[in-house]
Amino acid sequence: MNEFTYNSNSLYCENVSVNELADKYGTPLYIYSRAAIEGQIKSVATAFKEVSPLIAFSVKSNSNIGLLSVVKQAGAGADIVSGGELYRCLKAGISPQKIVFAGVGKSDEEIAYAIDNNIKLFNAESMEEMAAISRVAVSKKASANVSFRVNPDVDAKTHEKTTTGKKENKFGIPYEKAVEMYMAAAKLPGLIVSGIDVHLGSPIYTTEPYVAGINRLLPIIDELRKNGIPLKTLDIGGGIAIVYNDEKPFLPAELAEVTVPLIKKSGLECILEPGRFIAGNSGIMVSKVTYVKKTGYKNFVIVDAGMNDLIRPAFYGSYHGILPVVKNESRSNLKADVVGPICESSDCFAKDREIAEPLHGEYLSFMSAGAYGFTMASNYNTRRRPCELLVHGNKVSVIRKREEWADLIAGESVPE
Repeated sequence: MNEFTYNSNSLYCENVSVNELADKYGTPLYIYSRAAIEGQIKSVATAFKEVSPLIAFSVKSNSNIGLLSVVKQAGAGADIVSGGELYRCLKAGISPQKIVFAGVGKSDEEIAYAIDNNIKLFNAESMEEMAAISRVAVSKKASANVSFRVNPDVDAKTHEKTTTGKKENKFGIPYEKAVEMYMAAAKLPGLIVSGIDVHLGSPIYTTEPYVAGINRLLPIIDELRKNGIPLKTLDIGGGIAIVYNDEKPFLPAELAEVTVPLIKKSGLECILEPGRFIAGNSGIMVSKVTYVKKTGYKNFVIVDAGMNDLIRPAFYGSYHGILPVVKNESRSNLKADVVGPICESSDCFAKDREIAEPLHGEYLSFMSAGAYGFTMASNYNTRRRPCELLVHGNKVSVIRKREEWADLIAGESVPE
């Protein structure tokens, strides 16, 4: 997290004091670094420059339109999984011709919305979905570029809740039926069968699953070519891991080294779908210490952020570094559970974590929170969702205001 560093024992995002931001905007608070986002996109683009990829940022990782506008200005497109994400991308100015629509359950309404906006490609995940895209396209007297997401039955050794490339997962079409289903799709009206897609899950810590996945697709590509279906695009998915604790994930250049030869062998345009890699270490969540509770059996650092603000630890058992926003070298360490105020025992960010003992009112920074942080936030326990800030050098932009009490009941009404 190169854009989050200490200056005289005070944590900074680029050139701005995190402590001052927390004082001004309150907590819980999400803070993103524009330089970090741009740097991550550039590292992928540079690594894969031989194949001039479309970098389709995975919008589900962070869907704030302020952040999406940075993605757009950095030259990237978007990988979306809903009509709402398409709406956000269009509002952020991302070209429809850089938008790829994935997801297993696209509705007719979402398909129609995407066709109306002439997106680049649908990644279909079943024959039933392909038929739906055909039906909607015909009803609009239009045509849609389509691709199948093929399930290669490759185990990428990701978390059990985020693996997507094994045959028992709900994603993609069966590998053994891929050619047959492509041939059937090519006969459907309103479709231009133009791509092939694979996505193995996230986060992935070695390059081998990508190599295995692409190698599984190459014979399909060749067989389709022989049968008069020349594809145009090869989408190798996302899932590139980041450092949360002490992991040692591969760099984009290392992934490119082993996959670019295969991409070139396919003869197809390359699409990449990084999300976590771009946003994850580009953001933090800041929270205030409400109480330090010592029971004699267990210590608890209770903060004002809850699992509704950052659910990854509760949902996946994920690790996030927890650092003091202002260091005090004289403090001794405390072993404690860092917990929130939600009425659930799962509302726990860290168990038995050694941290410098904080005091009431001090701020803690939850690191690596830029991906699957706010985007998975909720109003559970009728809590207002946090403010989001984007820092650029010494400039600060509020890209989402903190919710007001009235926002919590917007759209609700009491029956007569």
